[in-house]
Amino acid sequence: MKIPRIAYCSPVNPAPSGISDYSEELLPYLGQYAELTLFVEDGLRPSNRLLTQQLEVLPLRRLPRELRRRPYDALVYHMGNSPAHAGIWRSAQRLPGVVVLHDFVLHHFMLWYAANVQRDIQLYVRAMLERYGEPGGHIAQLMIRSRFSDAAFDFPCCEPVLAQARGLIAHSHYVAERVAALSPALPRAVVPMGVPSPPPIERNAARARLGLPQDGAILASFGHINAWKRIEPTLRALAALRAEGREVRYLLVGSVSPNYDLKGLIERSRLSEAVRITGYAPREQFEDYVAAADICVNLRYPTGGETSASLLRLLGAGRPTLVSAVGAFAELPPGVVAQVDPGPAEGDQILAYCRLLLDRPELAEQLGQQARSFVAREHTLAQAAQSYIRFLARLYGWPMVVRHREQPLWHPEPTATSAASVAAAPAPQPLPPASPLVQTTANAMQELGLSDSALLRRIAQRITEVS
Repeated sequence: MKIPRIAYCSPVNPAPSGISDYSEELLPYLGQYAELTLFVEDGLRPSNRLLTQQLEVLPLRRLPRELRRRPYDALVYHMGNSPAHAGIWRSAQRLPGVVVLHDFVLHHFMLWYAANVQRDIQLYVRAMLERYGEPGGHIAQLMIRSRFSDAAFDFPCCEPVLAQARGLIAHSHYVAERVAALSPALPRAVVPMGVPSPPPIERNAARARLGLPQDGAILASFGHINAWKRIEPTLRALAALRAEGREVRYLLVGSVSPNYDLKGLIERSRLSEAVRITGYAPREQFEDYVAAADICVNLRYPTGGETSASLLRLLGAGRPTLVSAVGAFAELPPGVVAQVDPGPAEGDQILAYCRLLLDRPELAEQLGQQARSFVAREHTLAQAAQSYIRFLARLYGWPMVVRHREQPLWHPEPTATSAASVAAAPAPQPLPPASPLVQTTANAMQELGLSDSALLRRIAQRITEVS
């Protein structure tokens, strides 16, 4: 029986995108069903040797020639709100395939793409005006002046991606329903995001390695830190808990947006002694921080429609976790997370949940166990690969789905690689003084959590050449 051949286009490490880790974990399981050729950004050399040992890896510039030379049975593009997807977006415009849409809102990417690749930021401004009318044009003018607004999330800028897609894979019904509203005829599927099972780590041992006290409660947030992560209401809840005489500390594990005055916020809250900003945490330390936490706070509002792999890793580690009741996060079933409603009562809900979970450790333990069971049941890599293959088979008309290999091509390490290497990436280094256009695009990139200083400087240089 013929084994289907898939052209798989995605960032991989060292590309600065959480989707790099996502693909490196999924690919060995997809390889049980199909022969895979991995297409990566021109000039990128995968740091994971297993990719080049087990797969054919080619630059994206070779994709048109390869499609003519030996037709593939499916073409898959991974699209997210990051410059790491620039080559993928260029290819997807010319050679339509199935798009895996990791973020419904691609606004920051389209702004960056117009300035850096098309080298004409007014293309972004005109597209916003034509697509969304006067409100879109107004937001565009704010964005190019680095006046970032929550209202930007109301203008997803994903329509060009959907228009060129042959099919679409989403990781939440939230995204699938919004895609259906914009492109009703586009075939689509909701595929569970798969994550590897994290290793068990003992709480007190993790705290000892990190130099954290054995007694006292610890709250922790993970990922790139900006105004959308609801740090301010969490700090208010922390202050209230400490005013009650509780020895509670708060860990912020991740890079900090240069546009967000986190240290000033903490100082004004008089919580400097109770808050630790870790910045970049190597993989082992990241896992220790997860194990050391009594409660994880994974809030975000507004949402770009993302499904968070780092959140699934927290749940898979059995940590009781607070999430914002918006977007894909609202789809998590009862008893798996504590959902916080954005709005006037947000801070009160954070405080109430923290009191409950700290006062009732048996409830916190139960919530963590149910979270771990949920991830092990609904979000395995094997399930994700099978769902991918079934959708591709249906869309491309394959006769049947057959698992040609009993075992994955390799077994991904059961670690929190994505969150450690991307969400908790090294703090971005400021760029030297530059033109407003350079600074605008750099700020947009850094707001997304992109911390590769060399990449930022190369982009700044290229913009400077044409600005």
